Amino acid sequence: MSAVEHDGNQFSVIDGATPLFAVRATTRPPGAASCPRAGNRGRNASVLPLANSHAVVTVPKPGQLLVDVVVVTATASDRTSSWAPSGLKSSVRVPRATVIVNRKGTPGPNPEPANEVHGIATSIDPGGPQTITPDFALPDLTDPVVIDGTTLDASGGTSVNDGRLGFFSDLYYDPQRDEWWALSDRGPGGGTLRYETRVHRFRLDVNRATGEIGNFQVLSTLIFRQGGSALDGFAPEVGGPLGNAFDPEGLIVHPLTGNLLVSDEYRPSLLEINRAGQVVRRFDAPVNLLPRNAATGATNFAGDAGNDAGKRTNRGFEGLAISPSGRFAFAMLQSAMLDEGGASGVYTRIVRFETTTGRAVAQFAYRLEGSAQGRGISALVALNDDEFLVLERNNRGLGVDGTLAGPNKKVFRISLDGATDVTTVDLDAPGAVFTPVAKQTTPWLDLAAAATLADLSLAALGGVSPEKWEGLAIGPRLDDGSYLVLAGTDNDYAVTQNGSAVQFDVLYRGAGGVATRIQCDIGTLANCSAVGADGAVGAPLPADFDFTGYRLVPGVLHAYRASPADLAGYRAPRTR
Repeated sequence: MSAVEHDGNQFSVIDGATPLFAVRATTRPPGAASCPRAGNRGRNASVLPLANSHAVVTVPKPGQLLVDVVVVTATASDRTSSWAPSGLKSSVRVPRATVIVNRKGTPGPNPEPANEVHGIATSIDPGGPQTITPDFALPDLTDPVVIDGTTLDASGGTSVNDGRLGFFSDLYYDPQRDEWWALSDRGPGGGTLRYETRVHRFRLDVNRATGEIGNFQVLSTLIFRQGGSALDGFAPEVGGPLGNAFDPEGLIVHPLTGNLLVSDEYRPSLLEINRAGQVVRRFDAPVNLLPRNAATGATNFAGDAGNDAGKRTNRGFEGLAISPSGRFAFAMLQSAMLDEGGASGVYTRIVRFETTTGRAVAQFAYRLEGSAQGRGISALVALNDDEFLVLERNNRGLGVDGTLAGPNKKVFRISLDGATDVTTVDLDAPGAVFTPVAKQTTPWLDLAAAATLADLSLAALGGVSPEKWEGLAIGPRLDDGSYLVLAGTDNDYAVTQNGSAVQFDVLYRGAGGVATRIQCDIGTLANCSAVGADGAVGAPLPADFDFTGYRLVPGVLHAYRASPADLAGYRAPRTR
């Protein structure tokens, strides 16, 4: 964090954590044009750097007004800030690690706007000295929306296994057609029950001035089909063929054809599906990713039994992105493969596919923050041909059976530039030499930040982050040139099941800032039991239990406003 101290005609800019990259200050005479863009930049104030992390800005002479102080730290040297015109309010944000301070106006017949610090709701006291700590937690949360777990999709079904909306294994915004899409996974049975897999087109009102969202509504539901048969979430037989088994997890829309590309966890594979829901083709999955016995080559898509190589069960292609031109699709394994560390592995793979041929043309290594607590990636979003956002998380938080405490949900910016093609490299082999993708050490976004969970609209969650943040999309451009970024959760249909495939609704209450959970027979408040903070099923509830305030585990959408600097280099998918 940086601080700005003001004392009379002098500003001190202090950053104890990182060296300053640049400090710039401009002054003007009273009564001159307020906006430096108008051609009257006045004269430069003196800037005296001290100890590489402290700079003093001194107004050159009495009567001069300090128009701008711009501070850029070394960690953000590629982000620059334009001059701030007069009259901007505190709601105007500045790029991360950048401070813009305007000191404006003196008492007189034509008073100017009050002193302001752009980007935070604080102003400088001209009587100083005063220390101001800017908030660099950008992108900014503009509006969280909690969606009731009883919401139905548009398939016409009304039961939990055919109609209850499955939030949000992935999200995608198609800028060519101004359409929002949401993907449901393999169904409420977790692969133990029949379920026709599906995708939804939904409505979301976006305030282009503020980035706030509202009026979520499912417009249409598309069932995935191969010929006359639906692709089914039911897991394949152990050691048997994949057949029509499908566990959809990643979603993109091809900018040229408008067809959907959907990734699958079972094989793993990538399918192209037209707007009628029919499979057009399957991309060729790299052989080294197939779940198999390395000695015999026998595959088992149903689980890890007998497998010692390839992707782990329920850890296939979780993230999916497409380059702006549509030439390449990028599919990402959720975590390390069986033969590259398994549950203890820290490297997973990004596969680059050529969309015209459906062939994999390269693989890249991505290093996770760790491997404990079920850590893996949940979403992949392309900024351009080489740079991406990756949503990485653990399995803690509010869900049907997860541990509530210790949620870790972060988005990182990465670059493939300079990374090794690891198609033929064993990532955990002794002496293996490769360059993984470049990953920023500071998260681009923290979805479980305390300030986010304290938002009044999330009070019903009891101050606990949802467990399964799985959807991430860059939405429309807003009036100020920033972009809406939408994140969404998978609530597992608010259903769990026991070892005999008996299903139960999972309900929660967040009263008093404390989240509690129970499970009951589907669609009723009968046969209910407590669910502990560690996700374990406890004792049956007493007959006089008070169910007031308990609701199905919801879906959650977070809307963020990301500045052009936050999304530096971003190019939206285009038709040509």
